[in-house]
Amino acid sequence: MRVTHLSNYHLFGGAAVAANRLHRALQKQVWTTHSIESTMLVGVPNRLEKHRPAPGVLYLANNFLAEQTAFGRFVAERLYFLPHERDPSVRFQFSPAKFGANLNFHPAIQQADVLHLHWINFGFLSIEGLRSLFALQKPIVWTLHDQWAFTGGCHYSRGCDHFLSHCRNCPYLKKPDEHDLSDKIFEQKKALFQNAHVHFTPPSHWLASEAQRSALLRTFPFTVIPYAIDQMAFRPMERTEANAQLNLPDTDQLTAVRPARLLFGSANVTDVRKGFRQFAEALALLNQQYPELAPEIILFGKGRSYLFNELPYTIRHLGLLTAEDDIVAAYNAADAMVVPSLEDNLPNTVIEALACGTPVVGFRTGGIPEMIDHGQNGYLADVGSAQQLADGLAFILTHPSPQELRQNARQSAEARFSEDVVARQHIDLYDKLMSERMNE
Repeated sequence: MRVTHLSNYHLFGGAAVAANRLHRALQKQVWTTHSIESTMLVGVPNRLEKHRPAPGVLYLANNFLAEQTAFGRFVAERLYFLPHERDPSVRFQFSPAKFGANLNFHPAIQQADVLHLHWINFGFLSIEGLRSLFALQKPIVWTLHDQWAFTGGCHYSRGCDHFLSHCRNCPYLKKPDEHDLSDKIFEQKKALFQNAHVHFTPPSHWLASEAQRSALLRTFPFTVIPYAIDQMAFRPMERTEANAQLNLPDTDQLTAVRPARLLFGSANVTDVRKGFRQFAEALALLNQQYPELAPEIILFGKGRSYLFNELPYTIRHLGLLTAEDDIVAAYNAADAMVVPSLEDNLPNTVIEALACGTPVVGFRTGGIPEMIDHGQNGYLADVGSAQQLADGLAFILTHPSPQELRQNARQSAEARFSEDVVARQHIDLYDKLMSERMNE
Protein backbone atom coordinates (compact mmCIF):
# COMPACT_ATOMS: atom_id res chain seq x y z
CA MET A 1 0.00 0.00 0.00
CA ARG A 2 1.39 3.38 -1.04
CA VAL A 3 0.53 6.37 1.15
CA THR A 4 1.50 9.92 0.19
CA HIS A 5 1.51 12.57 2.92
CA LEU A 6 1.01 16.18 1.84
CA SER A 7 2.56 18.93 3.98
CA ASN A 8 3.72 22.39 3.04
CA TYR A 9 6.72 22.05 5.34
CA HIS A 10 8.92 19.17 6.39
CA LEU A 11 10.40 20.17 9.76
CA PHE A 12 9.21 23.75 10.26
CA GLY A 13 6.33 24.04 12.72
CA GLY A 14 4.57 21.57 14.97
CA ALA A 15 2.22 20.20 12.29
CA ALA A 16 5.11 19.49 9.92
CA VAL A 17 7.11 17.80 12.67
CA ALA A 18 4.10 15.62 13.54
CA ALA A 19 3.54 14.69 9.88
CA ASN A 20 7.19 13.77 9.44
CA ARG A 21 7.16 11.65 12.59
CA LEU A 22 4.16 9.71 11.32
CA HIS A 23 5.89 9.21 7.96
CA ARG A 24 9.00 7.85 9.71
CA ALA A 25 6.91 5.64 12.01
CA LEU A 26 5.15 4.08 9.02
CA GLN A 27 8.48 3.43 7.30
CA LYS A 28 9.61 1.40 10.31
CA GLN A 29 6.62 -0.94 10.30
CA VAL A 30 7.17 -4.51 9.08
CA TRP A 31 4.07 -6.50 8.21
CA THR A 32 3.75 -10.08 7.05
CA THR A 33 0.63 -9.65 4.93
CA HIS A 34 1.52 -6.41 3.15
CA SER A 35 3.96 -3.54 3.28
CA ILE A 36 3.47 0.20 3.68
CA GLU A 37 5.33 2.50 1.30
CA SER A 38 5.18 5.96 2.86
CA THR A 39 6.11 9.06 0.86
CA MET A 40 6.01 12.66 2.06
CA LEU A 41 5.43 15.36 -0.56
CA VAL A 42 6.59 18.66 0.89
CA GLY A 43 5.98 22.11 -0.55
CA VAL A 44 9.21 23.87 0.42
CA PRO A 45 12.37 22.63 2.17
CA ASN A 46 14.34 24.83 4.50
CA ARG A 47 18.03 25.42 3.91
CA LEU A 48 19.17 22.57 6.14
CA GLU A 49 16.83 20.09 4.48
CA LYS A 50 18.32 20.79 1.04
CA HIS A 51 21.60 19.32 2.19
CA ARG A 52 20.14 16.51 4.30
CA PRO A 53 17.47 14.80 2.17
CA ALA A 54 15.36 12.39 4.19
CA PRO A 55 14.27 8.95 2.92
CA GLY A 56 10.91 9.06 1.21
CA VAL A 57 10.62 12.86 1.34
CA LEU A 58 10.08 14.64 -1.98
CA TYR A 59 10.18 18.41 -2.38
CA LEU A 60 7.78 20.10 -4.76
CA ALA A 61 10.09 23.13 -4.83
CA ASN A 62 13.15 21.12 -5.91
CA ASN A 63 14.97 23.74 -7.97
CA PHE A 64 15.50 27.50 -7.97
CA LEU A 65 12.57 28.29 -10.27
CA ALA A 66 10.21 26.04 -8.30
CA GLU A 67 11.34 27.67 -5.04
CA GLN A 68 10.65 31.13 -6.44
CA THR A 69 7.24 29.98 -7.66
CA ALA A 70 6.39 28.56 -4.22
CA PHE A 71 7.51 31.79 -2.58
CA GLY A 72 5.36 33.71 -5.05
CA ARG A 73 2.30 31.70 -4.05
CA PHE A 74 3.04 32.39 -0.38
CA VAL A 75 3.38 36.13 -1.06
CA ALA A 76 0.22 36.15 -3.17
CA GLU A 77 -1.69 34.56 -0.28
CA ARG A 78 -0.49 37.23 2.14
CA LEU A 79 -1.16 40.09 -0.29
CA TYR A 80 -4.65 38.75 -0.96
CA PHE A 81 -5.40 38.80 2.77
CA LEU A 82 -3.61 42.08 3.53
CA PRO A 83 -6.53 44.45 2.74
CA HIS A 84 -8.79 42.35 4.96
CA GLU A 85 -6.62 41.77 8.05
CA ARG A 86 -7.62 43.46 11.28
CA ASP A 87 -4.01 44.19 12.24
CA PRO A 88 -0.55 42.62 11.73
CA SER A 89 -0.99 40.30 14.73
CA VAL A 90 -3.43 38.12 12.75
CA ARG A 91 -1.47 38.15 9.47
CA PHE A 92 -0.41 34.51 9.69
CA GLN A 93 -3.41 33.31 11.71
CA PHE A 94 -5.85 33.36 8.77
CA SER A 95 -5.44 31.53 5.44
CA PRO A 96 -7.74 32.30 2.50
CA ALA A 97 -6.32 29.39 0.44
CA LYS A 98 -6.70 31.38 -2.74
CA PHE A 99 -3.39 30.29 -4.26
CA GLY A 100 -1.78 26.86 -4.44
CA ALA A 101 0.01 24.31 -6.59
CA ASN A 102 -1.60 21.80 -8.93
CA LEU A 103 -0.44 18.42 -7.61
CA ASN A 104 -2.64 16.03 -9.58
CA PHE A 105 0.04 15.13 -12.11
CA HIS A 106 2.86 14.63 -9.61
CA PRO A 107 4.04 10.97 -9.60
CA ALA A 108 3.68 10.79 -5.79
CA ILE A 109 -0.01 11.65 -6.20
CA GLN A 110 -0.69 9.45 -9.21
CA GLN A 111 0.97 6.38 -7.69
CA ALA A 112 -0.58 6.72 -4.23
CA ASP A 113 -3.26 4.36 -2.99
CA VAL A 114 -4.11 6.74 -0.12
CA LEU A 115 -3.60 10.50 0.12
CA HIS A 116 -2.98 11.83 3.62
CA LEU A 117 -3.33 15.59 4.07
CA HIS A 118 -1.62 17.49 6.86
CA TRP A 119 -0.96 21.27 7.05
CA ILE A 120 -1.47 22.49 3.48
CA ASN A 121 -1.76 26.30 3.80
CA PHE A 122 0.51 29.27 2.93
CA GLY A 123 0.36 28.69 -0.82
CA PHE A 124 0.75 24.90 -0.93
CA LEU A 125 -2.85 23.93 -1.73
CA SER A 126 -5.74 26.21 -2.57
CA ILE A 127 -9.39 25.30 -2.12
CA GLU A 128 -9.49 24.58 -5.86
CA GLY A 129 -6.39 22.43 -5.49
CA LEU A 130 -8.14 20.43 -2.78
CA ARG A 131 -11.15 20.03 -5.06
CA SER A 132 -8.89 18.58 -7.77
CA LEU A 133 -7.38 16.07 -5.36
CA PHE A 134 -10.81 15.03 -4.10
CA ALA A 135 -11.89 14.45 -7.71
CA LEU A 136 -9.22 11.76 -8.11
CA GLN A 137 -11.49 9.48 -6.05
CA LYS A 138 -8.63 8.12 -3.96
CA PRO A 139 -9.16 7.44 -0.25
CA ILE A 140 -8.27 10.65 1.59
CA VAL A 141 -7.24 10.99 5.22
CA TRP A 142 -6.87 14.49 6.64
CA THR A 143 -5.11 15.04 9.95
CA LEU A 144 -6.46 18.23 11.48
CA HIS A 145 -3.59 20.12 13.11
CA ASP A 146 -5.81 23.14 13.85
CA GLN A 147 -9.33 24.37 13.10
CA TRP A 148 -8.77 25.73 9.59
CA ALA A 149 -10.58 22.97 7.69
CA PHE A 150 -13.93 23.87 9.28
CA THR A 151 -13.69 27.66 9.66
CA GLY A 152 -13.96 30.59 7.30
CA GLY A 153 -10.18 30.95 7.27
CA CYS A 154 -8.82 31.20 10.81
CA HIS A 155 -6.54 28.52 12.23
CA TYR A 156 -7.83 28.98 15.78
CA SER A 157 -11.21 30.58 16.47
CA ARG A 158 -10.12 32.22 19.77
CA GLY A 159 -13.52 31.61 21.32
CA CYS A 160 -15.60 32.59 18.28
CA ASP A 161 -18.26 29.96 17.54
CA HIS A 162 -19.49 31.19 14.16
CA PHE A 163 -18.16 28.00 12.53
CA LEU A 164 -20.98 26.10 14.27
CA SER A 165 -23.47 27.63 11.84
CA HIS A 166 -21.81 29.88 9.25
CA CYS A 167 -18.69 32.04 9.43
CA ARG A 168 -19.27 35.75 8.94
CA ASN A 169 -18.63 38.91 10.97
CA CYS A 170 -15.14 37.51 11.51
CA PRO A 171 -13.12 39.05 14.39
CA TYR A 172 -9.90 38.56 12.39
CA LEU A 173 -11.04 41.01 9.70
CA LYS A 174 -10.76 44.77 9.43
CA LYS A 175 -14.37 45.19 8.31
CA PRO A 176 -16.40 42.21 9.55
CA ASP A 177 -19.90 41.96 8.15
CA GLU A 178 -22.47 39.51 6.85
CA HIS A 179 -20.68 39.09 3.51
CA ASP A 180 -17.04 39.43 4.51
CA LEU A 181 -14.09 37.29 3.43
CA SER A 182 -14.83 34.58 6.00
CA ASP A 183 -18.37 34.24 4.60
CA LYS A 184 -16.99 33.78 1.06
CA ILE A 185 -14.40 31.22 2.14
CA PHE A 186 -16.97 29.33 4.20
CA GLU A 187 -19.20 29.08 1.13
CA GLN A 188 -16.27 27.83 -0.96
CA LYS A 189 -15.51 25.13 1.61
CA LYS A 190 -19.18 24.21 1.79
CA ALA A 191 -19.12 23.52 -1.95
CA LEU A 192 -15.78 21.70 -1.63
CA PHE A 193 -17.07 19.26 0.98
CA GLN A 194 -20.51 18.75 -0.53
CA ASN A 195 -19.67 15.50 -2.36
CA ALA A 196 -16.25 14.80 -0.86
CA HIS A 197 -15.18 11.54 0.77
CA VAL A 198 -12.67 12.39 3.48
CA HIS A 199 -11.84 10.64 6.75
CA PHE A 200 -10.57 13.10 9.36
CA THR A 201 -8.03 12.10 12.00
CA PRO A 202 -7.72 14.86 14.60
CA PRO A 203 -5.01 14.03 17.16
CA SER A 204 -7.11 15.17 20.12
CA HIS A 205 -10.67 14.52 21.24
CA TRP A 206 -11.04 18.27 21.79
CA LEU A 207 -10.37 19.04 18.13
CA ALA A 208 -12.58 16.15 17.04
CA SER A 209 -15.41 17.56 19.12
CA GLU A 210 -14.96 21.03 17.63
CA ALA A 211 -14.94 19.63 14.08
CA GLN A 212 -17.93 17.36 14.66
CA ARG A 213 -19.93 20.31 15.96
CA SER A 214 -19.03 22.44 12.94
CA ALA A 215 -21.46 23.11 10.12
CA LEU A 216 -18.92 22.02 7.51
CA LEU A 217 -17.70 18.69 8.87
CA ARG A 218 -20.39 17.33 11.18
CA THR A 219 -21.44 14.62 8.70
CA PHE A 220 -17.93 13.26 8.05
CA PRO A 221 -16.28 10.24 9.71
CA PHE A 222 -13.62 10.86 12.37
CA THR A 223 -10.97 8.76 14.09
CA VAL A 224 -8.91 10.32 16.88
CA ILE A 225 -5.26 9.25 16.52
CA PRO A 226 -2.57 11.06 18.52
CA TYR A 227 0.84 12.13 17.27
CA ALA A 228 3.74 9.68 17.29
CA ILE A 229 7.20 10.17 18.71
CA ASP A 230 10.43 8.22 18.40
CA GLN A 231 11.00 7.16 22.00
CA MET A 232 14.50 5.96 21.27
CA ALA A 233 15.40 9.55 20.36
CA PHE A 234 13.27 11.34 22.96
CA ARG A 235 14.29 9.48 26.09
CA PRO A 236 15.40 10.11 29.65
CA MET A 237 19.10 10.83 30.10
CA GLU A 238 21.36 11.72 32.99
CA ARG A 239 20.91 15.34 34.10
CA THR A 240 24.68 15.84 34.20
CA GLU A 241 24.95 14.75 30.56
CA ALA A 242 22.09 17.04 29.51
CA ASN A 243 23.66 20.02 31.28
CA ALA A 244 27.02 19.38 29.66
CA GLN A 245 25.48 19.21 26.18
CA LEU A 246 23.83 22.62 26.62
CA ASN A 247 26.75 24.16 28.53
CA LEU A 248 24.56 24.61 31.60
CA PRO A 249 26.26 24.57 35.02
CA ASP A 250 25.55 21.35 36.87
CA THR A 251 25.68 23.04 40.26
CA ASP A 252 25.04 26.54 41.56
CA GLN A 253 28.26 28.50 42.13
CA LEU A 254 27.11 29.83 45.52
CA THR A 255 25.33 26.82 47.03
CA ALA A 256 27.17 24.00 45.21
CA VAL A 257 23.83 22.22 44.73
CA ARG A 258 22.03 21.38 41.52
CA PRO A 259 19.53 24.17 40.71
CA ALA A 260 15.89 23.43 39.96
CA ARG A 261 14.99 24.38 36.40
CA LEU A 262 11.74 25.15 34.58
CA LEU A 263 11.56 24.93 30.78
CA PHE A 264 9.40 27.04 28.48
CA GLY A 265 9.65 27.14 24.72
CA SER A 266 8.00 27.19 21.31
CA ALA A 267 8.83 28.25 17.77
CA ASN A 268 7.91 31.79 18.87
CA VAL A 269 8.22 32.23 22.64
CA THR A 270 6.23 35.45 22.72
CA ASP A 271 3.27 34.23 20.62
CA VAL A 272 0.23 35.41 22.63
CA ARG A 273 -1.50 32.05 22.18
CA LYS A 274 1.45 30.28 23.85
CA GLY A 275 0.79 32.06 27.15
CA PHE A 276 4.14 33.70 27.91
CA ARG A 277 2.41 36.54 29.79
CA GLN A 278 0.59 34.07 32.05
CA PHE A 279 3.85 32.22 32.59
CA ALA A 280 5.57 35.45 33.64
CA GLU A 281 2.73 36.28 36.03
CA ALA A 282 2.91 32.78 37.54
CA LEU A 283 6.64 33.17 38.13
CA ALA A 284 6.06 36.48 39.91
CA LEU A 285 3.50 34.79 42.17
CA LEU A 286 5.83 31.85 42.76
CA ASN A 287 8.56 34.25 43.80
CA GLN A 288 6.24 36.04 46.25
CA GLN A 289 4.55 32.99 47.74
CA TYR A 290 7.43 30.53 47.75
CA PRO A 291 10.53 32.66 48.38
CA GLU A 292 12.51 29.56 49.34
CA LEU A 293 12.23 28.30 45.75
CA ALA A 294 14.62 29.84 43.26
CA PRO A 295 14.36 27.92 39.98
CA GLU A 296 16.33 28.85 36.90
CA ILE A 297 14.26 29.41 33.78
CA ILE A 298 15.36 27.78 30.54
CA LEU A 299 13.84 29.30 27.39
CA PHE A 300 14.12 28.07 23.82
CA GLY A 301 12.66 29.49 20.64
CA LYS A 302 12.53 32.89 19.03
CA GLY A 303 11.50 35.79 21.23
CA ARG A 304 12.17 39.35 22.31
CA SER A 305 14.91 39.16 24.90
CA TYR A 306 13.84 42.34 26.71
CA LEU A 307 10.67 40.56 27.84
CA PHE A 308 12.76 37.94 29.61
CA ASN A 309 14.33 40.61 31.84
CA GLU A 310 11.00 41.00 33.63
CA LEU A 311 11.16 37.46 35.04
CA PRO A 312 12.24 37.26 38.70
CA TYR A 313 14.67 34.37 38.27
CA THR A 314 17.90 33.61 36.43
CA ILE A 315 17.16 33.19 32.71
CA ARG A 316 19.06 30.96 30.33
CA HIS A 317 17.89 31.54 26.76
CA LEU A 318 19.03 28.75 24.45
CA GLY A 319 17.71 30.40 21.29
CA LEU A 320 15.98 28.44 18.53
CA LEU A 321 16.99 24.79 18.96
CA THR A 322 17.18 22.87 15.69
CA ALA A 323 19.28 19.81 16.61
CA GLU A 324 17.16 17.01 18.05
CA ASP A 325 19.89 16.09 20.55
CA ASP A 326 19.82 19.62 21.97
CA ILE A 327 16.04 19.56 22.30
CA VAL A 328 16.19 16.24 24.15
CA ALA A 329 18.90 17.62 26.43
CA ALA A 330 16.76 20.69 27.22
CA TYR A 331 13.87 18.53 28.41
CA ASN A 332 16.19 16.39 30.51
CA ALA A 333 17.87 19.43 32.06
CA ALA A 334 14.52 20.63 33.43
CA ASP A 335 12.47 19.58 36.44
CA ALA A 336 9.29 20.53 34.58
CA MET A 337 8.12 21.68 31.17
CA VAL A 338 5.66 24.60 31.32
CA VAL A 339 3.06 24.74 28.52
CA PRO A 340 0.64 27.59 29.36
CA SER A 341 -1.01 27.65 25.92
CA LEU A 342 -4.35 29.44 25.94
CA GLU A 343 -5.55 27.50 22.90
CA ASP A 344 -3.82 24.46 21.41
CA ASN A 345 -4.43 21.09 19.83
CA LEU A 346 -1.93 18.43 20.95
CA PRO A 347 1.36 20.29 21.49
CA ASN A 348 4.47 18.37 20.45
CA THR A 349 6.31 19.94 23.37
CA VAL A 350 4.12 18.04 25.83
CA ILE A 351 4.66 14.72 24.05
CA GLU A 352 8.40 15.31 23.80
CA ALA A 353 8.73 16.29 27.46
CA LEU A 354 6.77 13.27 28.68
CA ALA A 355 8.83 10.94 26.50
CA CYS A 356 11.96 12.38 28.13
CA GLY A 357 10.45 11.72 31.56
CA THR A 358 9.85 15.40 32.31
CA PRO A 359 6.53 16.27 34.00
CA VAL A 360 4.45 19.03 32.41
CA VAL A 361 2.50 21.94 33.89
CA GLY A 362 -0.16 23.43 31.62
CA PHE A 363 -3.67 24.80 31.25
CA ARG A 364 -6.83 22.76 30.80
CA THR A 365 -7.36 23.73 27.18
CA GLY A 366 -7.58 21.94 23.85
CA GLY A 367 -5.96 18.52 23.89
CA ILE A 368 -3.60 19.24 26.80
CA PRO A 369 -5.85 17.57 29.45
CA GLU A 370 -5.74 14.41 27.30
CA MET A 371 -1.97 14.26 27.80
CA ILE A 372 -1.44 15.36 31.41
CA ASP A 373 -2.76 13.19 34.23
CA HIS A 374 -3.22 15.74 36.98
CA GLY A 375 -0.92 15.06 39.91
CA GLN A 376 0.56 11.97 38.23
CA ASN A 377 2.77 13.13 35.35
CA GLY A 378 2.18 16.85 35.71
CA TYR A 379 -0.29 19.50 36.81
CA LEU A 380 -3.35 21.09 35.16
CA ALA A 381 -4.44 24.66 35.87
CA ASP A 382 -7.60 26.45 34.80
CA VAL A 383 -7.11 28.37 31.57
CA GLY A 384 -5.51 31.76 32.16
CA SER A 385 -5.10 31.33 35.92
CA ALA A 386 -1.59 32.50 36.78
CA GLN A 387 -2.19 31.55 40.41
CA GLN A 388 -3.04 27.95 39.60
CA LEU A 389 -0.10 27.81 37.22
CA ALA A 390 2.16 28.99 40.07
CA ASP A 391 0.62 26.32 42.30
CA GLY A 392 1.48 23.75 39.67
CA LEU A 393 5.09 24.90 39.49
CA ALA A 394 5.34 24.68 43.28
CA PHE A 395 3.77 21.21 43.19
CA ILE A 396 6.54 19.95 40.91
CA LEU A 397 9.38 21.76 42.65
CA THR A 398 8.37 20.56 46.12
CA HIS A 399 7.18 17.06 45.22
CA PRO A 400 8.49 14.47 47.71
CA SER A 401 9.17 11.92 44.95
CA PRO A 402 10.25 13.67 41.73
CA GLN A 403 11.51 10.38 40.32
CA GLU A 404 7.99 8.97 40.52
CA LEU A 405 6.70 11.90 38.49
CA ARG A 406 9.39 11.30 35.88
CA GLN A 407 8.63 7.59 35.65
CA ASN A 408 4.91 8.31 35.28
CA ALA A 409 5.66 10.81 32.52
CA ARG A 410 7.72 8.34 30.52
CA GLN A 411 5.25 5.50 30.96
CA SER A 412 2.32 7.64 29.82
CA ALA A 413 4.23 8.58 26.65
CA GLU A 414 5.08 4.95 25.93
CA ALA A 415 1.45 3.89 26.24
CA ARG A 416 -0.05 6.68 24.12
CA PHE A 417 2.45 8.08 21.65
CA SER A 418 4.88 5.31 20.67
CA GLU A 419 5.58 4.96 16.95
CA ASP A 420 4.28 1.40 16.85
CA VAL A 421 0.98 2.24 18.57
CA VAL A 422 0.25 5.26 16.38
CA ALA A 423 1.44 3.70 13.10
CA ARG A 424 -0.76 0.63 13.61
CA GLN A 425 -3.83 2.81 14.17
CA HIS A 426 -3.17 4.58 10.87
CA ILE A 427 -2.52 1.36 8.96
CA ASP A 428 -5.78 -0.13 10.25
CA LEU A 429 -7.58 2.98 9.02
CA TYR A 430 -5.86 2.86 5.60
CA ASP A 431 -6.84 -0.80 5.26
CA LYS A 432 -10.44 -0.02 6.15
CA LEU A 433 -10.67 2.79 3.61
CA MET A 434 -9.07 0.70 0.86
CA SER A 435 -11.50 -2.15 1.53
CA GLU A 436 -14.45 0.22 1.41
CA ARG A 437 -13.25 1.67 -1.88
CA MET A 438 -12.83 -1.81 -3.44
CA ASN A 439 -16.32 -2.80 -2.36
CA GLU A 440 -18.02 0.26 -3.81
